[in-house]
Amino acid sequence: MAGHKIDRTTEDIRRELTAIFRELKDPRVNVAMLSIVRVEVTNDLSYCTVYVSSMNGINSAKEALRGLKSAGGYIRRELGRRLRLRHVPECIFKATDSIEYGAAISRTLNSLNIKHDDEETEDDDVDND
Repeated sequence: MAGHKIDRTTEDIRRELTAIFRELKDPRVNVAMLSIVRVEVTNDLSYCTVYVSSMNGINSAKEALRGLKSAGGYIRRELGRRLRLRHVPECIFKATDSIEYGAAISRTLNSLNIKHDDEETEDDDVDND
């Protein structure tokens, strides 16, 4: 039963962090077009690891981390105010390049000229006539 509470709290933290990131006025965070990839909360709710990625690449995400770390107190206070938790976890921000990596895979797949199954069946029907 405790696992459900942790999962629900993790999703609540992720949702609220997304809203808080939009409200931050630090240019390092606003320019980076950040996305929260994953949130991990410890069982005792003392720490929250937030993995962020940027469309502009890993260097932009690392620069945004500096802004997030400097706004850490504000972010924690806002989380506590919005979620009304007894103990608000301390956020640890980490950069990841998963958005950039996913975009590269998507470009690679789109560049391949692979026939789809529906196109092959149409070609087979034409040959049979």
